[in-house]
Amino acid sequence: MSAELAAARARIAELEARLEESEDTLAAIRRGDFDAVVVEGPDGERLVYTLENADRPYRVLIEQIQEGAFTLSAEGTLLYGNRRLAAMLGLRQERLIGQPLRRFVLPQDAGALDALLAGAAEAPARAEIGFRDAEGAQHPVHLSLARLERDGGAPLLCGVLTDLTEQRGRLDELAAANARLTAEIAERERIEDALRQSQKMEAVGQLTGGVAHDFNNLLTVIKSSTDLLKRRELPEERRARYVLAISDTVDRAAKLTGQLLAFARRQALQPETFDAGASVAAIGDMVGTLTGARIRVGVRLPDLPCYVHADPSQFDTALVNIAVNARDAMEGEGTLTIEVAATESVPASRGQMPVRGRFVAVSVSDTGTGIAPEVLARIFEPFFTTKGVGQGTGLGLSQVFGFAKQSGGEVTVDSALGRGTTFTLYLPRAEAPASAPRTGAQEPGPSRGHGTCVLVVEDNAEVGSFATQTLAELGYGTVWVRDADAAVAELERAPGRFDVVFSDVVMPGRDGVDLAGEIRRRWPAVPVVLTSGYSHVLAQEGTHGFELLHKPYSVEQLSHVLSRVVAARRRAG
Repeated sequence: MSAELAAARARIAELEARLEESEDTLAAIRRGDFDAVVVEGPDGERLVYTLENADRPYRVLIEQIQEGAFTLSAEGTLLYGNRRLAAMLGLRQERLIGQPLRRFVLPQDAGALDALLAGAAEAPARAEIGFRDAEGAQHPVHLSLARLERDGGAPLLCGVLTDLTEQRGRLDELAAANARLTAEIAERERIEDALRQSQKMEAVGQLTGGVAHDFNNLLTVIKSSTDLLKRRELPEERRARYVLAISDTVDRAAKLTGQLLAFARRQALQPETFDAGASVAAIGDMVGTLTGARIRVGVRLPDLPCYVHADPSQFDTALVNIAVNARDAMEGEGTLTIEVAATESVPASRGQMPVRGRFVAVSVSDTGTGIAPEVLARIFEPFFTTKGVGQGTGLGLSQVFGFAKQSGGEVTVDSALGRGTTFTLYLPRAEAPASAPRTGAQEPGPSRGHGTCVLVVEDNAEVGSFATQTLAELGYGTVWVRDADAAVAELERAPGRFDVVFSDVVMPGRDGVDLAGEIRRRWPAVPVVLTSGYSHVLAQEGTHGFELLHKPYSVEQLSHVLSRVVAARRRAG
């Protein structure tokens, strides 16, 4: 074992000696002590090693690379430049020598070049600057500089120049493509919004006839009741009954206009969790108005709530659109049944496999003529309709299909000629909301004002007069103005006089929301209550945190909202 160890040590010593000799020889060649060294190759041939043929591969490499490579003096004068650099700067290669690099740098980047030269003397430095070739064409480039030590001489700088023109061009193309894509997305969203609005308005258009009929009925009740109330000999019992009839009729009219505004209002999709059964029950009256008296409408609801997460307005619109098709299929006479139920799957339809899961199924069945098989495959296509000119745009069922898909659900159709059709809307079941809104107890009667001063801002003379007279009878002090500017003038004249401002939203000039915002900024202690029958400002922007009383409002509603905000102000003060 000791002999083997000794032999290994001897071999190591021999190799170390040969390595040291090779390093000394190479250093001597680089210093110029020898012109050449003759070595023996693997097969015994003699090889001549010179500095020139040792460096030739590296020189060829520098000349062939696609980056501009160069050597600079410490002052920034070109001492060498490869062919690529000459092509980039627009000069012949031999004419590069002696040129200051600054000559090719854009004036606004001269300071950046000076910083690079100074920094490269200490450590590698790099930056993006602008270059200009001999013909004046400008190019963005990436410049890298590093210190190059020399034996017996002052250090130099070596550098690499990369032309970024093509890269910047690609980036510009990508930016332009991204801008086009963004514009196309915005345009698509605009078109989709317009399509949804068209679908809503078609549903409103289908409702117009029935709504006009219902409103005329309501107005007949009100007109007849007021005529009877004018009779002096009318007994008190009948007088009270007619007054109650007027009040109930106004409530029904307000409900009907509220439902119409929910359809017509232009608004973005606003998904929320709601009980599908409760929504179907609420829209039942409108469906009855839509279909007419000769079509019997039946509603079947589950014992337990069936919650879904979707846009409630779109849900109502989908039901109206299905009901429109059912009405037309029954030619104005038959039975329409709406049923809500929980289910654990969506059946196969239109070539798609069944889907397992927790869904709420809302089905609308009619006893109409049914849908022909050749038509059934196209009923959800936008603008496809079998109705005559002026009787439909073909957008109704496409809205139903789009709403179902957008909500993560499906819509199926089961139809047979002569037996009727059933549309079933499947929506994913949702968990019950964390806290359901509570229904407040019925207010016992109007609250007394006890001298509370109200600034009433109302441009309509009849409504303004009614509001001030009503408040005066309840013990409120009132000042009535017709517009926002007059209201601001009253507040500037005596800001401490008013306990609350009661303002309409839609008025000539500045609207009530703008007025309320100014009052909040200038007189934050004065509460504001807004009132409106409908306002596009409220539909698009909301109430901005102010109390809102919907028209038509009752005496009780007006007095309670005013007393509530005044009490809140006094507690805060």
